[in-house]
Amino acid sequence: MDKEPEIQEPADKKAARAFRTISEVSTELNIPAHVLRFWEKKFPEVDPVQRSGGGRRYYRPEDVALLKKIDYLLHEEGYTIKGVQKLLKEGTINSVVAEMHATDKAEDRPPAQVENTAELDSIISELEEISGLLKKVI
Repeated sequence: MDKEPEIQEPADKKAARAFRTISEVSTELNIPAHVLRFWEKKFPEVDPVQRSGGGRRYYRPEDVALLKKIDYLLHEEGYTIKGVQKLLKEGTINSVVAEMHATDKAEDRPPAQVENTAELDSIISELEEISGLLKKVI
């Protein structure tokens, strides 16, 4: 049985499942390395593998994915560190991030097209009539 040759990834791009150094993660997420080290202390769920000789950190793909979620909640959604810690403790971080992304995407969508313009015209007329009545009362 011959073993199939492995497909080589380009030298400048690692495989999605490869471990990454702190400098690679820092560059990918645009977060300084000292912030990543700080987050490791605040979020024990982020637990990179450390070599015994020199202590160099290697982040697993799941660590990088979690760091992306933490960054999104802290910097995009305005969560506090305690708030994110609570989500992690409750195990709800994935659903909260998914819900936030869904809301963000819904806000980016153009408004739905009105298919029945006659109905819309009728509603506008009613509102204008109500507005006129309110002006008389006030």
